[in-house]
Amino acid sequence: MATPDKPVVLVTGSSGYLGAAVVRRLHEQYHVVGLDRHSPPHPPHQAECVCFDITDQGSVDQALARVRLAYGDRIAACVHLAAFFDLTGEDSPAYDAVTVEGTRRLLKGLQDFELEQFVFASTMLAHAPTSPGKPIDEDAPFDAKLPYRASKIRTEAMLREEKGDDNLVLMRPAGIYDDEGHSTFLAHQIARIHEKRFSGKVYPGDLSRGQAFLHLDDLLDAVERIVDRRADLPDVFPVLLGETDPIPFGELQRLIGRELHGEDWVTWNIPPKLAKLGAWAENRVFGEDAFIRAWMVDISSDHYELDLSQAKRHLDWQPEHSLRADMPRILQNLKDDPYGWYSENGLNAARVSSAKVAQADGAQDTDDDSAAQENSAAREDDGHMRMMHFQMLWVHWLVAGLGLWLATAPSVFGTFDQTEFSAAVQQVTEDRGLWAAATRSWLTAWNDVFTGLAITVLALISMRPGNGWAQWGNAALGVWLLAAPLVFWTPDPAVYANDTLIGALVIALTILIPMMPGMSPEGMADDGDIPPGWTYCPSTYVQRLPIIALGLVGFVLSRILSAYQLGHIDGIWEPFFSSPSALNGSEYIVTSETSKAWPVADGGLGAMSYMFEILMGVMGSRKRWRTMPWMVALFGIVVGPLGVISIYFIIIQPIAIGTYCSICLLAALAMLVMIPFSLDEIVAMIQFMVWNTRRGRPFWRAFFRGDALPGSETGGTMSFDAPPIKLLRQSARGVTVPWTLGLSAAIGTFLMLSRAIFGNAMPLAGSDHLVGALVLTTAVIAWAEVARPLRFLNMIFGAWLVIAPWFLEGGTVAGSLIGVLCGLALIALSLPRGRRSKEHYGSWDRYIV
Repeated sequence: MATPDKPVVLVTGSSGYLGAAVVRRLHEQYHVVGLDRHSPPHPPHQAECVCFDITDQGSVDQALARVRLAYGDRIAACVHLAAFFDLTGEDSPAYDAVTVEGTRRLLKGLQDFELEQFVFASTMLAHAPTSPGKPIDEDAPFDAKLPYRASKIRTEAMLREEKGDDNLVLMRPAGIYDDEGHSTFLAHQIARIHEKRFSGKVYPGDLSRGQAFLHLDDLLDAVERIVDRRADLPDVFPVLLGETDPIPFGELQRLIGRELHGEDWVTWNIPPKLAKLGAWAENRVFGEDAFIRAWMVDISSDHYELDLSQAKRHLDWQPEHSLRADMPRILQNLKDDPYGWYSENGLNAARVSSAKVAQADGAQDTDDDSAAQENSAAREDDGHMRMMHFQMLWVHWLVAGLGLWLATAPSVFGTFDQTEFSAAVQQVTEDRGLWAAATRSWLTAWNDVFTGLAITVLALISMRPGNGWAQWGNAALGVWLLAAPLVFWTPDPAVYANDTLIGALVIALTILIPMMPGMSPEGMADDGDIPPGWTYCPSTYVQRLPIIALGLVGFVLSRILSAYQLGHIDGIWEPFFSSPSALNGSEYIVTSETSKAWPVADGGLGAMSYMFEILMGVMGSRKRWRTMPWMVALFGIVVGPLGVISIYFIIIQPIAIGTYCSICLLAALAMLVMIPFSLDEIVAMIQFMVWNTRRGRPFWRAFFRGDALPGSETGGTMSFDAPPIKLLRQSARGVTVPWTLGLSAAIGTFLMLSRAIFGNAMPLAGSDHLVGALVLTTAVIAWAEVARPLRFLNMIFGAWLVIAPWFLEGGTVAGSLIGVLCGLALIALSLPRGRRSKEHYGSWDRYIV
């Protein structure tokens, strides 16, 4: 046994915020031993950690045996801070298991020691509230109306009955805080005002009342005095600790608003029942997991001011701090580093992630050697880029070869003087009023010759460093090759396939495989791939995989439709739908007057769109949300707005044309599912542009060339050799399907079939079909957590379903009734936010309601 040179003090809960502070305060005069759970975090290095489970008698006995073996039988004091608390306000068996019975086990075990003092951390809130001007003293009545307070009261009673010869201190502190906040209730109050939330503008209690607070330094001073004076204190010593002049809630609100926003914050009183309803709706209906609970409303008018006579008489203690005086310092720390302050106080720091960008940018600007380092880095990056260029020369040679292949293809295919064409091509020519097929073939041939030669010349020019414009020129020619067979209505399927393949390869080989010309060196040199405040990178290849796969499905399906419209095939396989003519549903739709309104084959336009999505899905690194904003924006336009429009046109087929096209519906489904997988990257790009512009960087330069972003983190990689289930989970980050949205999508699908199920007629049948399609589209897009608020649109569609039978004719009794019930269900299903993952999206978090 090692005999310590200082008195031994045990501190339970020594790894917590208060316990760690007590350990650091007492260790200079005492040999501190921390009693705490086995799992991290562990106590500060100033205390030896003796791990135990306070709910297990054997574990408590074993821990105290370890203390006896190392330090002997004599213990100056045990400062017992460990207890159970949770914010639900509901009773839990843990209150008895940890706070009451755990304390009993510890006390009984320590009675075998020569223990001088047992200090139990109770709470000021064990007392019944008072009114202004009537301070509470230690003899004031208790009020056990909440489980936490009741557990402290029961434990105090047990300690009075079962204590031995050791002195008992019942320490009843007020709400504890420090200069960084570290008070759960206070931190949330500050955050509500800092973010200007509506909940920070309302209060259900008496604004003239308040509760005493206690600065951590004052608490530590009191604890030190309690242990130092252990021989002089009464046998049972209850003591209240806190400030004597609590700041009223209304004054505190105004003080916070003035310090943060330069204005007197106005707080409106609301009825408690309304506040409870709002708290219930936030937590139960909207799934917000909001901080405010119904039980907090019940105590919102509780007033606590303290009579500190006991502390002054026996400890010669009075607080040096007051919340009124300390609040400006707390709020200044918040303003200096919002992201750090939120993190330190256990708040969602993603909401203030823009401050992280500003702080990191400021830290870079204050570096004395930054200019020299930037120049050195620029020279190094320039050399690295030149080396990369010469390593990728094979790409330009390959593009030049593709150009020659394209220029000679007409001679191979015989399209200069082609005169024989299929009956399908002749039929298309007549139906569309096109130039003669031979003329179109001749135009296509010469287009391939000139475009191929231009690609070869630009590829050779691209070999010289600094000629990035030539690469962009070839990328433009690649886009033209995708469109040219549609513009010329090429009658030869081989030419269409050849132009499409070479066009896609030229785009990939000029701006995908080699480094995209014109990118910002600063942006490429920065390794940050996780946006500030985000928990993952939205641009990894694993996450793009679903988009690329769905784009490939859509491309293949659209190519089939395009081939029929161009006359390359005689028919389309259609297993389900017929038409008023001899054609099946698919053939009827793609040759309808609606389709003919387009100057080119609209199936081919769809194929082009899907090819762009595939290419843009592959393009760029995991940093592209900030290195290629223009591309992410273009990708968002193709997948988002244009996708929704194309889905809309496909879905209204039975209304406008009278039948369906199976392939069209499958392609639309692929496009629809693609949208939620792409939205998180678009949000990250928008945040980058906003943050980057706020720090003074040119908007358009960053948009087209990218930039670095201080505050970004590194680590957004995912290897393809990971287990398939892990790859699947990673590819779906940011996308969840709550049962409410899944059922809403099912209702939308059901409404689209109401004509077939219930025999509804126009116009109500058309209304149900259109609204069902919109409901389905909205629900699926809202699977993306960043787009979750979009679900509220379904409430509007639901309301229309409820009133539509009174305005539109054509509904059967059953069909109309079911439509109304579907509308009511959609309204109810659109209220809850539904299950959400643990991912964070920077400042966008505040919009995911």
